[in-house]
Amino acid sequence: MTAKENLIAAIKHKNPEWVPNGMEKSIRLYPPILERTLNEGKDVFGCEWAFAGEAEGGTYPTEKNLVITDITKWKEQLHIPDVNQFDWSYVRHQVENIDREEYVLEGFCEMGLFERSYLLMGMDNALVNYMLEPELMYDMLSVLADYKVDFISKFDDEIGLDMIWYGDDWGTQRNLFVSPEIWRQIIRPNTRKIYDCMKERHLIINQHSCGKIDSIFGDLVEMGADIWNLCQPCNDLAGLKKKYSGSIAFHGGIDSQFILNNPDATPEMVKKEVKKRIDEMGEGGGYIAGASHMVPNHRPDIINAYNEAVDEYGTAIYSK
Repeated sequence: MTAKENLIAAIKHKNPEWVPNGMEKSIRLYPPILERTLNEGKDVFGCEWAFAGEAEGGTYPTEKNLVITDITKWKEQLHIPDVNQFDWSYVRHQVENIDREEYVLEGFCEMGLFERSYLLMGMDNALVNYMLEPELMYDMLSVLADYKVDFISKFDDEIGLDMIWYGDDWGTQRNLFVSPEIWRQIIRPNTRKIYDCMKERHLIINQHSCGKIDSIFGDLVEMGADIWNLCQPCNDLAGLKKKYSGSIAFHGGIDSQFILNNPDATPEMVKKEVKKRIDEMGEGGGYIAGASHMVPNHRPDIINAYNEAVDEYGTAIYSK
């Protein structure tokens, strides 16, 4: 079994030979549409970003010159980018020499509906509007979802993707940003439009959401998500895997916050954490090993211990 075949087997719960160490044999491709700036400036929607070297990803949204200042005027204030007005040629050039028999091609689609809503109007305004103006928020998200459908369709038409990494952070470490009822009323049906597009195109849906989202996890499964990344230990990961085994794959879960990025971490602590997560999540497939978030701690002893443990325990669990 090749690494690509093993990765697909893990995602599809079809007897992988080992637990993949991350998205093995996948290549992530980036579109020409910049929804998050690389430096200080405005993205394609006109939302302003600032830059700080210590910020995750380098840039972070500001609330200066908000695009939508009045939700009742969102139709006049929101300008949707035309995906056909961008130069996709460099994306086509990226895949010219990729062996598709060896690699999974994953298209990157960030800033989902919830994230874009608070980028456009500011977090406080967005949260208030989700509660006080649900119909207007629904209508705005519907238009944003149509844009995402056009975006994904164009991306796939250009190069023929296998997978979409679709990002929309819904949770804090304690709960959702909005109530499950509001999420189901406004965000779910519009996200479902995006999922339906990916399903119609036979694309693997790799849903990214940080935070504690177990209260709506069944919704993701019902809508058809294939993978959830980067699953974090603030959720009951073992319980979710047991309940939804065979329906969705999990990527991540190996604790970044308290283990991998702990300055006092030892290789023994790392190996114990990796074994625990593989024991909880690996049985029957449906698990891709990975950190629960970024790991800025690049100590060689920690990285080596992590890789050695994934290799050892990730093979052993399927050879019992």
